[in-house]
Amino acid sequence: MKEIIHAKLRGVIGAMAMTGVRVFAVHAGLIREDPPSRLTRKKAGRKNRTVVELVHWAMGGVFGIGYGLLPERIRQRAWSGPLYGLLVWAGFDAVVAPALGLTDRNWPKGRERAVFIADHLLFGFVLSELRARPRE
Repeated sequence: MKEIIHAKLRGVIGAMAMTGVRVFAVHAGLIREDPPSRLTRKKAGRKNRTVVELVHWAMGGVFGIGYGLLPERIRQRAWSGPLYGLLVWAGFDAVVAPALGLTDRNWPKGRERAVFIADHLLFGFVLSELRARPRE
């Protein structure tokens, strides 16, 4: 149970790191809108930044638990976290976003897609690198 709680916490921290990347990307003009903001705007008709972040961080916790439930032999691999983060993005992009009506022919593409892939790789890196390592 202790490992699952740590995995959830790593997921929340990873989602928070993603928030930082996305805030920077919006201010740098790299993206117009991040997926959680788009979801709340399209489904609720408005954007409540606090709700957007809390939902995103909660989802990070859920996906952190998912990573924590992977076999230890997989989680010990340096590539496992970033690959997991990439798979989370791929699942969202291919299944969830279209099902929720978040995609259209102009979104996301090009550099926006690259930013979302990069922040999901960061998410996975946080999942795998913040884990306690055995001391030698």
